[in-house]
Amino acid sequence: MNIAFFQGAFFLYFIGAGFCLAHLVTLRAMLARLGRGFLAGGLGVHTLAILLRVFESGRTPLANLHEALSFFAWATVAVYFLLYFKYRLEALGAFVSPVAVVMMVLAALFPKEIVPVEPVLNSFWLPIHVILAIIGNALFALGFAVALMYLLQERQIKSKRIGVFYRRLPALKILDDLNYRCLTWGFPFLTLGIITGSIWAQSAWGTYWSWDPKQTWSLITWFLYAALLHGRLTVGWRGRKAAIFAVAGFGFLVFTFLGVNLLLSGMHGFK
Repeated sequence: MNIAFFQGAFFLYFIGAGFCLAHLVTLRAMLARLGRGFLAGGLGVHTLAILLRVFESGRTPLANLHEALSFFAWATVAVYFLLYFKYRLEALGAFVSPVAVVMMVLAALFPKEIVPVEPVLNSFWLPIHVILAIIGNALFALGFAVALMYLLQERQIKSKRIGVFYRRLPALKILDDLNYRCLTWGFPFLTLGIITGSIWAQSAWGTYWSWDPKQTWSLITWFLYAALLHGRLTVGWRGRKAAIFAVAGFGFLVFTFLGVNLLLSGMHGFK
């Protein structure tokens, strides 16, 4: 049953993304409202899918790549709505919803069967670690979308020509401020995710840090975002440099979340 609700959420996200992209092209307010409506409906159905999977599995649904990617998509859409209600950026949905749709596509490609967690990993630290990490990832996904918006808008302004996106995207200062907010909110979650993951590793394998590929790439990603936060706070990095760092950081984050599991072997990671 949870798969049927997952598929329903996928469909609603896909339609919502289509309306959001159509609004970006036409600037018709009705399309933006329809896009948000379908995304909100998808979020509600997706929430039911996750709760049903908890009921059917008898555990936190974060034990494999299908479940983790599904929750990543859910968290991304949820964070989008939190930011939309605060900042009211109509164009944001056109950049965030495709990211969520891609995550749902990837989640659909991986095995959906409910499998038990390995006994050595079955700990209350599992949901704490994964939820903290994925919420941080979702905030960085929003930062990635905002950074793309910034780079597009800046390119149009520097070209001294009013391009197709000029009237459709917010001012550079608004985008830069929002990018900074995503960083300052996401970085603590990423940090706590790594710390709780180390505690979980100690309880499972008897060591806090073993330089497993997942741990190593998580640390690399953490250092990149730490450098960006340090640069913003002490050196005054803003604008284009900060946006490029946000895009690069999300690339490292995606590799850490997905690429490590698929390309590198290790004890740590989703199956």
